[in-house]
Amino acid sequence: MASFQQRTPQSFVPSKRARADDDAGEGRGAAPPPPAGNSFAARMMAKMGYKAGQGLGASGQGIVNPVDVKLRPQGAGLGAVREKTKQAKEEEKRAAQARGEVLDDSSDEERRTRRKSKKSAGGAETPTRARNKPPRTQYRTATEIEAAADGLVVPNVLKSIIDATGKETKLLTSTSGIFVAGTGDGATDTEATKIARRARRELEAFADEWNGLSERKAYVLAQEEEQRRIIDEEQERLRRLNGVVEATRRLQQVRIKSVDFGGDGTADRWDEVVLELEALELGYQDEIDEYALSEVAVAAISPLFKTAMAHWTPLQDPAGVVSYIRRLRRLLGIASSQPDAKQLTLRREDDSLARRHRKGSTPYETMMYSAWIPKIRSLVTNEWNVYEPSPLISLVEAWRDVLPGFIYHNLVDQLIVQRLSSAVSEWNPRLSNRKRRKTDLPHIWLFPWLQFLDERHMNPTSPDGLLSDVKRKFRVVLDTWDLERGVVEGLENWRELLRQELDKVLIRHLLPRLSLYLDTELEVNPADQDLTPIERVLPWRSFFRPSVFGQLFVSSLFPKWHSTLHLWLVSEPNYEEVSQWFTWWKNQLPVEVNEVPAVADAWEQGLAMINQALDLGERAATDLPPPSFEAKRPVEEARAVTPPAVNGGQEASSARKPVVEEPTFKDVVESWCSEENLLLIPLREAHDQTGSPLLRITASANGRGGVLTYLKGDVVWMQNKKDKTLWEPTGLGQSLVDRAEGR
Repeated sequence: MASFQQRTPQSFVPSKRARADDDAGEGRGAAPPPPAGNSFAARMMAKMGYKAGQGLGASGQGIVNPVDVKLRPQGAGLGAVREKTKQAKEEEKRAAQARGEVLDDSSDEERRTRRKSKKSAGGAETPTRARNKPPRTQYRTATEIEAAADGLVVPNVLKSIIDATGKETKLLTSTSGIFVAGTGDGATDTEATKIARRARRELEAFADEWNGLSERKAYVLAQEEEQRRIIDEEQERLRRLNGVVEATRRLQQVRIKSVDFGGDGTADRWDEVVLELEALELGYQDEIDEYALSEVAVAAISPLFKTAMAHWTPLQDPAGVVSYIRRLRRLLGIASSQPDAKQLTLRREDDSLARRHRKGSTPYETMMYSAWIPKIRSLVTNEWNVYEPSPLISLVEAWRDVLPGFIYHNLVDQLIVQRLSSAVSEWNPRLSNRKRRKTDLPHIWLFPWLQFLDERHMNPTSPDGLLSDVKRKFRVVLDTWDLERGVVEGLENWRELLRQELDKVLIRHLLPRLSLYLDTELEVNPADQDLTPIERVLPWRSFFRPSVFGQLFVSSLFPKWHSTLHLWLVSEPNYEEVSQWFTWWKNQLPVEVNEVPAVADAWEQGLAMINQALDLGERAATDLPPPSFEAKRPVEEARAVTPPAVNGGQEASSARKPVVEEPTFKDVVESWCSEENLLLIPLREAHDQTGSPLLRITASANGRGGVLTYLKGDVVWMQNKKDKTLWEPTGLGQSLVDRAEGR
């Protein structure tokens, strides 16, 4: 066999295909070399005007380098890698530069953004292997264990055993590291290492138990301190309780001595008991509610209080023993402040609500209700003269701040107001002569009680208040009052209290009668003038505005006066006498009445008639025209609503005409009910079909009973007595009065 000898070729020339593959493998993505300057392609492109380094095309808008090819990894889809090559990006930049634009490379921007996000995140991402690495076990030395356990002392021998392996071997911080395999090899795991490891485990367990016992000790010490504090408080409470018991024994002894209340030692016994109670209150203020010391106080003074009530004469000695009660206000549970009448009225509902929620009355309330109120009830009902309010007012003022709310309301609303209401009902305003009436006028004995009454009695529009009763009395009297007797006695005193309600009564019931009185009784006679009707009307002018009273004379006096003046002027008069007569009549009316524009116009018309007669001379008897004086009725003027004030509160100009408020049908019905002594009460209900508000017309003072009505147009519709769903029209007559009275 011929021996084989390996020969190395002298030279290796690859084929064209191999060279192309090598170029593609070595420079993927790189542009191929430009054609040589003496190649056929270069010569052909030069003939066409191409210059090396410029783009293709007539204006060089084409590419400079050949299209670059960029291969994607095997199995990767579109978008996995950047599709644009470096050659493509350079061509885009060159084209944009040729157009005078600046091209923003999105890849560069994205690269800068990623770089900034990495810096803000704290650097490069941690490899997955590093993140999943388990935490490194931490060890403690014996000295660290001793420092962590307060009060624990580790012997030096034990420290030398545990730390015998050096600084590198340390104790585990928890039992989780005890069963972890060691990193040393078996050759170094000597007997000393095992002993040290066992000692470490036992020391760690001992240190944990030590810490637990230390915490338990601290808890036990805190509990012990709390129990000592509780014991001290209970001992102090027991000491104060013994003091209360001792004070109660002393009160019991004083009470035994004070059973007999008669004799000269009354005040001394009250002082002795009150002094003991004041000492009890001063020494045990915080225990008044806890130990029910109010009951002790009531039990101590109850015998003295009952005996005092038996011998007490309230009208001669209104205060009685209230000074002793006031000294024990805090101990007896009485409010410290003295409420006024308005506050007592507001507390009425609160007291009733509080008593509704409480199981019963307090001991003090029970004592006052059982011993004080019977005495006062008998006094107000049988002994007190309602026309002499001073003694009972002194009693109420003296006891007002120590009375429980419901007892005060019982005294005022059920006892005193009942007597006052009966006295108002018995009062007859027609008996103005002191010789004919037996009692004083109501304002003398009723006004002092206004400070104690609630709002219901102070409101004249209330259907059942005291002022409403007084208003009804005046309304009935004014309808039939004899004007020759002058002003109703005592009416002036009620103006401030009744105010607008009294004005309405005077306008509706008195003013028409004054006008009628002047129309029928006054005669204008220059030869023998009688001013008696005017003298009887003028005293009423203080109850009306000057404009209203002036209109009264305009409507009732001046038509007669102008007719008489015309008759005198057409009968060959003496003008000097006419002038004197004119001046005399003008002086008979008050100045404020003459200043009323309507009255001034009436005088001007009379003066103009005189001047016209002077101008006509002898022809006045035939050519002087009769007076054409027209005037409104005084009731219409009284109901006129004056315009509001202008210019910072100044009166409106007299040239502005007043706006007349026409009376409605409801006003007519209300006036009729007043004349018939009936009440017209609006209800918070409406008729089902018409929606008109319902009104109750009744003769009962409490506002109940009567008949339900509603107004539609100028007709009163009355509910049928048998069929409540049927409504019948009725008039303001006797049938409606009978239904209102329940007949």
